[in-house]
Amino acid sequence: MAKWREEERVLDVNAAMQGSLIFSDPVNLRINGRFEGNLKTKGVLTIGENAKVFADIEGEKIVIAGYVKGKIKALQGVSLTSTAEVNADIDTPILSIQEGANFNGKCKMRGEKIELKELAEYLSVEEAKIVEWVNSGKLSATKENDKLIFDRKEVEAWIEQNR
Repeated sequence: MAKWREEERVLDVNAAMQGSLIFSDPVNLRINGRFEGNLKTKGVLTIGENAKVFADIEGEKIVIAGYVKGKIKALQGVSLTSTAEVNADIDTPILSIQEGANFNGKCKMRGEKIELKELAEYLSVEEAKIVEWVNSGKLSATKENDKLIFDRKEVEAWIEQNR
């Protein structure tokens, strides 16, 4: 069962689901049941203590208190609480693991720079659209070896301003 709580702007999912959940607009999503498939979110994704998730996950901020098996990619950060059990490869700039959490996998910690391809994948837009934003002055970038490079913090601030 999914329910929307306006006061907190949280979509709370307490059901067994299978498939792909893709949110192109920011939403704070909390999964408390079983989920299998693919998750792509913007906002904060929380995997509850009783959740069992078998999925490839992409998001901004991801907080895990339950069980996750798959791949995890976060633009801003991943936090594993003391009750988390994670069997996944994680790609994130910031990883926080509380004492008691169980993490098995690899972690790739990205730096403060984002390449055009990664930004396009994250924003789910064509690279040409991002180049258009850069050329019009809407988004700033630098060139390194003929590649557009973006500052992660500037991109995050830009995303917040344009929600």
